[in-house]
Amino acid sequence: MIRRLTFLFAIILVSACGVRPEPARAAFQTQATAAYIYDVTNDTVLFEKNANEPLPPASMSKLMTLYMLFNALRTGMKMPDGKPIELNSIFSVSTKAKSMGGSTMFLNELDKPDVESLIKGIIVQSGNDACVVVAEGLAGTEADFAKNMNTMAPQIGLTNSTFTNSSGWPEPGHRMSMRDLGILATRLITDFPEYYKYFALEEYDFDSRAPANRFNRNPVLGLGLGADGLKTGHTEEAGYGLVGSAVQGDRRIVFVFTGLQTQADRRQEAEAMINWAFRQFVEKNFAKAGHVVTEIPVWLGDHQSLNAVAESDIRLLLPAIGGDTVETRVDYRRPLKAPIAAGDKVAELVVTAPDMPEKRIPLVADRDVVEGGFLPKVRASAYVLFDKAMGQVQTLME
Repeated sequence: MIRRLTFLFAIILVSACGVRPEPARAAFQTQATAAYIYDVTNDTVLFEKNANEPLPPASMSKLMTLYMLFNALRTGMKMPDGKPIELNSIFSVSTKAKSMGGSTMFLNELDKPDVESLIKGIIVQSGNDACVVVAEGLAGTEADFAKNMNTMAPQIGLTNSTFTNSSGWPEPGHRMSMRDLGILATRLITDFPEYYKYFALEEYDFDSRAPANRFNRNPVLGLGLGADGLKTGHTEEAGYGLVGSAVQGDRRIVFVFTGLQTQADRRQEAEAMINWAFRQFVEKNFAKAGHVVTEIPVWLGDHQSLNAVAESDIRLLLPAIGGDTVETRVDYRRPLKAPIAAGDKVAELVVTAPDMPEKRIPLVADRDVVEGGFLPKVRASAYVLFDKAMGQVQTLME
């Protein structure tokens, strides 16, 4: 059975954090068809609207093409000549790639772009032609590359995405949810920090061919808001969207939205999401690593109890204002039986705050508890007999 223990430590934490009964934080409002805001640092979803609905992602799905390319670089995938793919590896441009419409790098069949140029062209110029070049270079055909994307997607946590091409060109069945785009953005940031720097590029023009298309369409880069990525998207079907990320202080957020009517709307929405996420929430220190949260009884051990302690520093995201109280409890399975090793997970600290998802933080044993000998077993048996006797007495009284 699960033992739930609400403890005095909770009251101390609430007081120390300065959380007082105040009006709840203002809920975020958006005109976007779907949206998702996620605090990467604290692993907390701050906002979602139709976040799990598969929708046309437009060029935002180019992030999956980039993930596949970064993964090929990381794993040393072999080129046809047997050499591993590197940033200076050369890809060929097919007639199909050259014929792509929409935003392009203006590549032609005579070009031999290297991988780094293609990365920049996809991120800054939103090159549909560059995506096809990458797809064909990694898989032979774009159709086979799309199959590989669909194979990779669930492996990295994407559950509402289906890919039919590498560029996000409108096609029936090419769909991604805003949550999946947020997960993908987070994976790009955390899985490939060595390549994430490219998403902050504000300008790039391959071979000086498209001066009018050399500026990154991300509307919040360079505004002093901490924005450093990732990808815009627009088609008539999808509307204007953005997968963005920003850092302020020690916190990083990822935000995603789609379905707005104009570029101006997209910029305004991106700024609003960044400001809301950083102003409406703050990090609070709950406990240092090793801090004793509570004491838990142990059966059949050479000690009758152990301390459940914080495995690492506990910092949680809470509303900057609002929230009547922060409630905490400790959940653990009873009886807790020896043997137990120091560092074993023995309980969870559960923290709930108004308008915030429940957080569960593992607590670990502070000591070894070995299996006891004769006396601990006798003591445990006596406890069992006592509990049964009290139960029988209670039944008689009823």
